[in-house]
Amino acid sequence: METNTGIEAGARRDAADQLSRVLADTYTLYLKTHGYHWNVTGPMFRSLHLMFEEEYLEMRDAVDGIAERTRALGHPAPGSYAEMADLTSIPEDGRPEQALDTVRRPVEGHETVIRTARALASVAESAGDVATADLATERIEIHEKTAWMLRTTASDGKA
Repeated sequence: METNTGIEAGARRDAADQLSRVLADTYTLYLKTHGYHWNVTGPMFRSLHLMFEEEYLEMRDAVDGIAERTRALGHPAPGSYAEMADLTSIPEDGRPEQALDTVRRPVEGHETVIRTARALASVAESAGDVATADLATERIEIHEKTAWMLRTTASDGKA
């Protein structure tokens, strides 16, 4: 059956394309954060290990909602490592050697997801797609808060 939700087909396609980018960025950051969780070392191990677990679990749950929104718009969601790698804006990096590097590096990833989600919000708002715009707004809020907390954790305490 054809999708007929009151959003023009081209606008649904544009939103689905941008959702796929948000999905790929979120999934890539999820994988990296899970790696930080597994590999963090040093005197802050326990607190960082638990913090990363909280972060990757939130993103694990988020990718499902992002993919399902893409499907609700009538388009397939990316579902392979190759598709995610082609769509993500988050670069690979080596394994951090210091505990605070595991805190600093994900800030860039969260800020990338924020920028990608802002582009999604713009596309969705232009199409009158309030559900997708709401999803984008929620992702922006979560990633902004997480980036702030990571920056604060990595700070020298003088700010």
